[in-house]
Order: sequence, then C-alpha cells, then structure tokens
Amino acid sequence: MTFTHNLGFPRIGVQRELKRAQEAYWAGDINQQELETVGRELRARHWETQARSGLSLVPVGDFAWYDHVLEWTTLLGAVPARFGQPSDQPVALDTLFRMARGRAPSGTPAAACEMTKWFDTNYHYIVPELVPQQTYRIAREALFDQVREAIELGHPVKPVIPGPLTWLWLGKGDAFAQGAGDPAKLALLDNLLPVYAEVLERLHTLGVEWVQIDEPILVQDLPDAWKQAFGRVYQTLSANGVSILLATYFESLQDNVSVLKGLPVQGVHVDLVRAPEQLESVLQVLDAQQVLSVGVIDGRNIWRSDLDALTEKLGSLVSQRGDKLWLAPSCSLLHVPVDLDAEQALDAELKSWLSFATQKLDELRLLAASVSGTDDPAIAKALQQQRDALQARRSSKRIHNVVVQQRLAQSDAVSRTRAPFSSRIVLQKERLGLPAFPTTTIGSFPQTIEIRKQRRDWKQGVLGDAAYEKAMREEIERVVRFQEEIGLDMLVHGEPERNDMVEYFGELLGGFAFTQNGWVQSYGSRCVKPPVIFGDVARPAAMTVAWSAYAQSLTKKPVKGMLTGPVTILQWSFVRDDQPRETTCRQLALALRDEVNDLEAAGIAAIQIDEPAFREGLPLRRADWQTYLDWAVDCFKLSTSGVRDDTQIHTHMCYSEFNDIIESIAAMDADVITIETSRSNMELLQAFEDFHYPNDIGPGVYDIHSPNIPALDWMVDLMKKAATKLPAEQLWVNPDCGLKTRGWAETRAALTAMVKAAETLRYT
Repeated sequence: MTFTHNLGFPRIGVQRELKRAQEAYWAGDINQQELETVGRELRARHWETQARSGLSLVPVGDFAWYDHVLEWTTLLGAVPARFGQPSDQPVALDTLFRMARGRAPSGTPAAACEMTKWFDTNYHYIVPELVPQQTYRIAREALFDQVREAIELGHPVKPVIPGPLTWLWLGKGDAFAQGAGDPAKLALLDNLLPVYAEVLERLHTLGVEWVQIDEPILVQDLPDAWKQAFGRVYQTLSANGVSILLATYFESLQDNVSVLKGLPVQGVHVDLVRAPEQLESVLQVLDAQQVLSVGVIDGRNIWRSDLDALTEKLGSLVSQRGDKLWLAPSCSLLHVPVDLDAEQALDAELKSWLSFATQKLDELRLLAASVSGTDDPAIAKALQQQRDALQARRSSKRIHNVVVQQRLAQSDAVSRTRAPFSSRIVLQKERLGLPAFPTTTIGSFPQTIEIRKQRRDWKQGVLGDAAYEKAMREEIERVVRFQEEIGLDMLVHGEPERNDMVEYFGELLGGFAFTQNGWVQSYGSRCVKPPVIFGDVARPAAMTVAWSAYAQSLTKKPVKGMLTGPVTILQWSFVRDDQPRETTCRQLALALRDEVNDLEAAGIAAIQIDEPAFREGLPLRRADWQTYLDWAVDCFKLSTSGVRDDTQIHTHMCYSEFNDIIESIAAMDADVITIETSRSNMELLQAFEDFHYPNDIGPGVYDIHSPNIPALDWMVDLMKKAATKLPAEQLWVNPDCGLKTRGWAETRAALTAMVKAAETLRYT
C-alpha cells in the first residue's frame, strides 16, 4: 500500500468540546486539571480516528490550546516582558492564555498580543513579538508530553512544528520596521536554531523518526536573504537524528523551488490541489532518495475528490518514485469540519457530495489503494460510490438558476460610480448631524444565553413566529435605549436575530446549504460554521430591512443597516468549485445590491457592508494580486453604488495588513471604514497616513477579543496618536469589532468609557 500521512487534524472536537472546556476554564467553572483532561481525550480520539484510516504516520503537535503558532512561541519562551515570565521557569498555560486574550484565571492582566490571519485563511494566530538579541529556550513540555501520549497509545507519530524561518517571518517587533521580510530578523537565528536543534534531539530520543517542519512562507515572494537562509537553517537541523519533512502548502513554490535543490532534508511536501502545475519543477530539484509528499486531497474545501482522475494523474509518479512517494491532504485538515457523519439533517443528495476531515482520510485511504492496484471488492465498491456521487453533483438541476445567470450576464452595464466623496460627505453630514469624533459600534451586541435559546427554540419550532419576533424586538429596543443612554452617536440594532455574520445571510439566500455540526476553528474558542455555496446565489426576499427599520423607528439618531459584504461571504463559506470564485462573488454582490437599495428605501441613512475578509482573499503571490483586487473591489462597488449621495456607506475590516493594498481599499470608496488598531497600537494607520486616505476612518480603540476593559486615558491616547496621522475631521471612535462574544457588564463599562473618550477629544 502507498504511504499516507496527514499534516494536521481539527482539534476542536465534533461537538466543539475544546471550546466548551476552554470557556468553562476561563469562567472558573472547571479547573486546569479538568481542562487538560478534555485535551487528552480529544487528542486520543483524533489519533484513533486517523489511525483507523490507515495512515502510515499520525501527526502530533497539531493540538493547541489557542493556536499552533502561540504554542510554539511559548515553547520557545518568547514571552513579552509585560507578562512577567521568569526566565528560569516553565511558561504556564495561563501565561499562554494571557498572551492570547489579555487575562486568564491566574496572573496579572496585560495587553494581549496582536492577532492576525494565517496566510489566506480565516484561521487566526497570535503574532510572535520579536526583540533584538532575543534569547530562546525550551520553556514548555507540551509537545514532548503529547508525543509520549501518542506513542503509549500505539500510534506511529510524526511531530509537526512551525519552521524557524516561517516563525520569524510571521513575527513583529518595533526594531523590525521593514515588515515580514525585514532581513534584520534573520540575526535572531543565532539564538533560535540551537533550541530547534535541541527539540529535534529530544524527539529523536523519544523514538521519533520523522518530523514535519512547516515552512509555508516558501509559497510567497521571498527576498534573497531569506531564500539563502534556508540552506544554513536546514544544514544545522539536519544533524539531529530525525528525518525532516519540509512542508509547504496553500500555493506554488514557483521561483522558490530553487531553494529545495540540495537542501539537506529527507522529504518535501507540496500542495497539488492549489498548485498542480508545480509538480514537474519540484521533481527536477529533488534527488532520488528524497521523499516527495503530494497534497492531493483538498484540505481547504469540503467537496468529494475525483479519485479516478487522481489515480490517473499519479500513475506514472508511483512508478517513478516508488516508496519515496507519499500521499496526503494538501494542508492541515484544521480548515474543514471534523466528521460528516455528525450531520443528520442534511439532505441525502447534498450530503453525498461532501467530505469532512474524517472522510478526507477515508478518501486518502481509497486513493492509496487505487494507485496501488488493489483488487479488494470493498475498495472497488467504495470507489464506485465516489464516482456516482460526483456524477450526481455534476448533473444536478439544483446548481443552476437561469434568472441569476441572465442577470449576471447583464451586470457589466450596472453603474459602479457615485459622486466624489468630497461632495457626498457634505450631504451626509447635513443629513446625519454628527459631532466631531462621532462614536459608533461595529454592529453586534452581546448575545446572551437567553437570546441564543430563543433563536434556537424558534428554529426548532418550539417558539412561534410571533413570540420570536416579539423577543427580538424587545432585545433591539433594549440595545437602542442602551446606546442612547450612554450617548453613542450612530446606533446599530444589535443583531440579536443573527447566529453568525455569514451564516445568517446564507440562510436567506438561494444556492446555500447548512450543516448542524460543520464547525471550524477561527481562533481560540471561537468557532464558525461556514455555509455551503453549492449553486447560483439569489435573494428571494429582503433579509434585514424589517429589523433595521424597526430599530430606526425607536430613535431620532441614525441607525446603521448591517450587511456582510460579498467577498467576506465568499471567503467564509465553503464555495462551489465548479465555477470561478469571481463568478460566485458577483452573484453575491447583485443579491446584496438589492438589499442595500431596499434599506435605503426604508429610510436607513447609513449602511455598513462589512468586508473583514477582503485582505484574506489576497493571493499569496504579488503577481496575482491585481486580478483579485480588481474583481473584489468591483463586487463591493456593485453592492453599494446604487444609493443616493446622502446615504453613508460604511465598511469594516479587522486583523489585516493594509499597507500594500491601500489603493484598492480606497478604490472601494466607502464613506467610512472602521479597522482594528488597538492591539497593534495604531500601527495599521501608517498605511492610511502614507497614502493620504481621502475618506473617513474609525481606528478601533477597544479590543473586543479580550475581556479587559480599556481605560479612558488609553483610548484618548490612541485617538490622539491617530490624529497625528490623519486629519481629526476624518476620525470616528469605535471598537475593533462586533461585541457578540462579550458580556453586558464589560460592554457597558467599555463603551461608556469610549464615549467619554470621544467627548474628551472634542474639548481638547
């Protein structure tokens, strides 16, 4: 049988057991020992699931209490000084949590570390903080403990760790001002590599044969100094007793393939799902003794694989490389739900088209058997079932909508232009009557247990339509009155009716389907359940108008209509793979355009179309950026350009780097953009300053991903810092993101302080 392995498995559990245990621990409902018991049980279950699929090696070290980069950062002892970590003591789990979220059951609260997106995914990681001459040591034993756990359970293990160059590339520090590729960071290798070597030596002592070292930066544009560093790094690491599988994923190596030539590693993994064209160039630089691991099962999407096509494609490769060919998913399965078998309500036809993490490993097993030429009847039957499901999907009448396709064909004639911002803003100020430094929030307010229960009971038919609407209206009124009480200037309705900013809209659009347990980790304990876009997207009826209009009827202050933008709905869904993503995005944009126009017709004077995933969708190679940016900007403008000039269009983006795409963000031509800046200490505003961003901007001053309540002086200082970079008349005051996950007590305290901060700014 052909050798198979996996790069990583979802850690949250099919019922989100990890999330529930984390949040119970943070709330003081369970102790650390009970939390760690849940972790051990999940790891054991997931290793067993993978072992049953026949994997030759099972990944260890892919489990994380918050995210895998933070796990590695704490193992290295790279804890910022504000967390008070003794240099001769192990890094405690609560220190890890304080780095991620600002506080934990023990330890002094401190400002959380910055968080951002993992390459072009919706998974977040905590950014390593780098300082010159930083020293490192093995400061946590979790990796080694987990290796022992897996070995004791009888599994063939393959530890998974971030590569030293990728870890440095992702890190930030005040002394490294030239961005990710700052060559000054490479000076830290002198202190970093000995710790990596010690880790590999300890793993070898535990009986480990192979270690997967992830270096996904190899699929990005790299300066020469970083390319050259690979030789030095892996020459050092190759002498520590274990075989190294250097893993890349998410894109093609392209010119970086030359880095692999002569590199002293025993194997290389490449992603042939996202970049099948790279195979030939990779084969040319590997020698006959090096393992080639090919990622051929899609680790980023949930559609079944065409195993017949893969068998044909891999046939000559199997003959050519023999036991030096390994089969694997394209990347870690962290990005897909755990197990399709947990879906009991999904209709049988659609379910037959899908494959979650557990099923992807079954597909890998079938593929290995198929390329090996097995004559097992059970394998033959399973392969035929795969063929039947693929054919059923291709021929299904559910996928296509003639009306949507006709409208899309005519969309080029739809205007995307509005009057210049300089004239629009005069009309908007007259209509809205806002003060200097106007205050607002991003959209959602705390969703209590009672709100979630009411929504759940309504969906299950326990609560009738009239009772549900009454409950939601009562919550909307509560939120509106609260905002009036504390003095916010532009209000929101609070979104009590929404389970998720993407799922809510998908439930009301045609061409979408939904799972019960298709959860995917976004960060820490935050899990999302991405909708499935299986067909053409249509809007049968208005989705938000009634809720927004009701909220506006309660107050004389302006209430924003709240929508999720087309690019974000696309990025945060599992998208059909039978047409270009751009086509699906344009269908979404047309549906949202209708909603925007209906909100305006209902008297809503400001409409926010959130695009937090705009930067996330950017291709990993700069040469591919403009094509994406052109259609992404066009889709946003297609959604928003049908309104009058005195209707104010807002958008929101969070946890992204904007410097290199600021011109495209400006081209979106939103009247107001709100962004995350509190964790990065207004660092992101540099892009808006250098570019002379022409429209209004709200740099977030309240980090909603931490339970810490920001001090009044802290927020005033942040806004004063912003005012040194941008004209004060352009600035709004707002949180970083929505308040859905926060409690009411901290929300009241934080927003009250935020309003006072704005008042202080107006009179100083």
